[in-house]
Amino acid sequence: MSGVTMFWAAVYTAFGLACALSGTPLLSLGGHQGSSALGWAVAAGGALAAPVCGVAARYGLRPILRALLWVLCGLAGMAAFGLLMDMITLMFGQAVESWTSAANHALAAAGMLLLAATARSDHRPSTAAPLRAHSAASGPVQLAACVGTVAFLPYAMMKLVWASGGTFAGVSGKEMRAISERNGASGIWLTLESWGLDATALLAALGVFLLWGLVRPWGQIFPRWTLFLHGRRVPRWLPLTPALIGAATLAPYGVLGVGYLALATAGVVTIRRGDFHSSGDALLVGWIGLAAFAAYGIALVIAARSYWLRTTPVHGDAQ
Repeated sequence: MSGVTMFWAAVYTAFGLACALSGTPLLSLGGHQGSSALGWAVAAGGALAAPVCGVAARYGLRPILRALLWVLCGLAGMAAFGLLMDMITLMFGQAVESWTSAANHALAAAGMLLLAATARSDHRPSTAAPLRAHSAASGPVQLAACVGTVAFLPYAMMKLVWASGGTFAGVSGKEMRAISERNGASGIWLTLESWGLDATALLAALGVFLLWGLVRPWGQIFPRWTLFLHGRRVPRWLPLTPALIGAATLAPYGVLGVGYLALATAGVVTIRRGDFHSSGDALLVGWIGLAAFAAYGIALVIAARSYWLRTTPVHGDAQ
């Protein structure tokens, strides 16, 4: 594993250097480009990861090396922020704001997983270690899944009202469609809206499906409705990969967003009305959306941790 992580570190270092030397920004938000100096930070992270992995491979995972790997893993996770948004954008046939930024998100996400695996490499059991019997998560974890599910209901209802032509927060479905077209929505996105469906509401439904797959036994053993897969063990990476990407994006985005909305509600900061007719309308929609992302993101973190522990082939009690 250390060798694969070292290869990633070399690629990431070269990527960061190429961006820094060419003046290519790695951060793009709302059409605003960040400084190309971020490329030097990316190169430095990769350059540090390579020798750490090399020393760990030669001398073993000493405590200081493990700590450094986890720090680098956390930094890579921060750099991967936005990957989920890139994937959703591409899924519906739209172009991402910056392909360089999207490449950075993807490389950072790969590094996060590799660094975490390297940091835990000496904890892995032998191939003879028994797998845990499939089981449901504990009561508190399932309660968190319930909260994450319920939090999405107002968001989905709001989106479906607009998609069906209704009015919410002073904005009609027709106005919302015009806004989508102005913002460059793809043909797939607009076609779904013409059918009375909202793409983000559908993604919310898929997210809830993933959440319950992490806490129920059918997320470990394929259920009957999967036909020829019925009875087979679900590969751990299948639910954990989207869960980790979603948690790394939605949890910080939602929590920080809710904090900002709390300040705006208290009058400490001013919220821009954007495409809405008043700041109050923008605040209402913001609370519905960001509260859903925060609650779901936190629930996803809890559920993914539970799934990870319940499916790890080691001896001891599952969490």
